Parts: sequence; C-alpha cells; structure tokens
Amino acid sequence: NWAKGHYTEGAELIDSVLDVVRKEAENCDCLQGFQVCHSLGGGTGSGMGTLLISKIREEYPDRMMLTFSVFPSPKVSDTVVEPYNATLSVHQLVENADECMVLDNEALYDICFRTLKLSTPSFGDLNHLISATMSGVTCCLRFPGQQNSDLRKLAVNLIPFPRLHFFMVGF
Repeated sequence: NWAKGHYTEGAELIDSVLDVVRKEAENCDCLQGFQVCHSLGGGTGSGMGTLLISKIREEYPDRMMLTFSVFPSPKVSDTVVEPYNATLSVHQLVENADECMVLDNEALYDICFRTLKLSTPSFGDLNHLISATMSGVTCCLRFPGQQNSDLRKLAVNLIPFPRLHFFMVGF
C-alpha cells in the first residue's frame, strides 16, 4: 500500500534509486526536468513513486517535474485500498509536481474495447496507449516549433494557477 511504499520499503530503496537518477542527470547536457510514469493504485507507484518525486524535487528544485499518473478504477480492479493510495498520492503530486498528465485506467480499457476492438486487452496494449499519449504530449519537446519548445514553456502555456496542474489527456 501507499504507506509501505512511501515510508518503509520505499525508504529503504530510495537512496539507490536516487543514485541512478543522479547518474542519468549528470549525463545530460541541458537537463530540463524529469518525467515520471507511475500508477496510483498500488503501493510502489503511489507510495514510492511520490517519495521519488519529492526527493527529486528536493535535489533539483529548479527543474520541471512532469508526471504521467494512471488513476485506478473500481470497474477494472477490486483491490480495496486503491482509492486510498490514489488519494494519498494526489497531495504529494499537488506539492511536488509541476505538470500531471492524468490517465484513467477505466478509460484505457474502454479505448481498448471500443476503439481498438480488443476482447481481452493486455498490459502491453494499455502500455502502448500510454506511450502513444506520452509521445503526443512530448512531441513539442522533440521537434522544432514556435510554441511549447521546453517543459517550462509547456507549463506556462497550460497552467492557469500553480496548484491547478492536473491535465486530462485525450486520445
């Protein structure tokens, strides 16, 4: 659950994870920020994921933090604590993320059923949808253009008030 990921098991692993993040950040010529893709239903993505985001925010306060957060749905999973994990995570995302792209697990399944006509979608199918969304959101960073050419400009153009940085993505 969230508490184990954030306070106990996640706390044991966070230093080694941050070492990897530091190493990758040092290899960058011009680090704009970080992109974190995580689920808010389980303990690892919600608890340790938000712990990682808060630690990165402490270490790199001037860099942008963009998250792709998959929210749970009672129709897709029957795990009782998923809503609690998501609720506890949202506070951390409000405080430590600059831009949150919200992905709805139920909507992902619905797209697989209705649009893609898949009878039994796999995690690979869902991950493909998420990667297509991530690609669409970040294409302005990868290709030349006039507007939204970096993470900060994207935030300036999308966020009306600092704490209103949760976006529902379309497909």
